[in-house]
Amino acid sequence: MDMFLNRQNSEEIVNTNEPYNYNRMRIDTHLLQLKYRFLQSSIIGNSVLGKSIPAMRIGRGARHVLYHGGIHANEWITSLLLMKFIENFCIAYEQNRTLYGYNARELFNNISLYIVPMVNPDGIDLVTGNILPGSEILDNYRYIASNFPNIPFPNGWKANFNGVDLNLQFPANWEEARRIKFSQGYTKPAPRDYVGEGPLTEPEALAIYNFTLEHDIKLTLSYHTQGKVIFWQYLDYNPTNAYEIAQKFAQVSGYTIEEVPYDSSFAGYKDWFIMQFNKPGYTIEAGTGENPLPLSQFEEIYKDNEGILIYGMALK
Repeated sequence: MDMFLNRQNSEEIVNTNEPYNYNRMRIDTHLLQLKYRFLQSSIIGNSVLGKSIPAMRIGRGARHVLYHGGIHANEWITSLLLMKFIENFCIAYEQNRTLYGYNARELFNNISLYIVPMVNPDGIDLVTGNILPGSEILDNYRYIASNFPNIPFPNGWKANFNGVDLNLQFPANWEEARRIKFSQGYTKPAPRDYVGEGPLTEPEALAIYNFTLEHDIKLTLSYHTQGKVIFWQYLDYNPTNAYEIAQKFAQVSGYTIEEVPYDSSFAGYKDWFIMQFNKPGYTIEAGTGENPLPLSQFEEIYKDNEGILIYGMALK
């Protein structure tokens, strides 16, 4: 392990000492692009409330890889993880340094890494306290939450503004996900676990779905919290080298490889990607505890996952 870049450097842009919200992500994206001209970004879609969803691109190689985070609102620390990784990679590239034994400039030439750091900006702004008190927007969230009093508000909120769980929106046995979640009582908009009226009804899920279809993606990482677990399977699909890659991820992170519980096995992004393309796709459950995880865990989460993030780029 070559280095763990000092995140206390006052010249760095991404601040890991405060909760991460949409406006901070938007400003950081702009500042990173001003500082690192080789960093590219595009808008892949918009949230229900009209917030743009950016994808950052690192590299110019022929092999395309996609990482995303922040699809669940109370897992916003994954957005911060990916934004900090972008910055640290840019620093290593500029200084011609290595990360986990891999030269950043060589990786840049061999890979096109797309990172969508915040799939669910509306929900993240709720959980991080960035919605005006007394606003109609907050009233809408409170109304949905009032039907599920056992879910803490706002800390238990995972869904988008419409009360749809975005990681239950993908066409991978969506009907079975619906059956399971309806049996658990999530039959209408909810802070979590409501599948929506059909697959891909929500603009955030449709944005990352379409972006994936438009690129020849070889591998995906979907960042969630928590449990220090790596999920690599979908039903009986077995993409080439998928388990071996998961073993490498486990080796560099200390995380364990586990099977997805049946009740959580359908309609997720990873599930759809593996089913659609028969290529390696992973859900990484970072950190431990109760969501939203505290910022005091960030350094540990970053150290655990930097190897996964680099190795996912370095694969041939």
